[in-house]
Amino acid sequence: MAVIFESTIKMLEGSKEDWFIELKDCVDDRVVICADLAEYSKKVEELGADYGGNIDEVIWMKADDVPLPVMDNIRFEMSKLQREIEEETGKSITGEDS
Repeated sequence: MAVIFESTIKMLEGSKEDWFIELKDCVDDRVVICADLAEYSKKVEELGADYGGNIDEVIWMKADDVPLPVMDNIRFEMSKLQREIEEETGKSITGEDS
């Protein structure tokens, strides 16, 4: 059984700036709402713990109404978080050599 999570970036209703990530465990259809990337990182770790930390794939999507400046900001924050994790662990989290 492959452990796959779906992560969908969505906008808060009525907002043009406030976003959240809907995290879905495709194995058992659990859905968790994450207000920011720190919470998302924690929730991925918690859900992944149910599978011994072995997550086969994370599929990223975004809702159609997510504006480009919001996506740019999220990408920047994700890149920053990735660097912090890689510095802390000493290994690439994307499986690519730096």
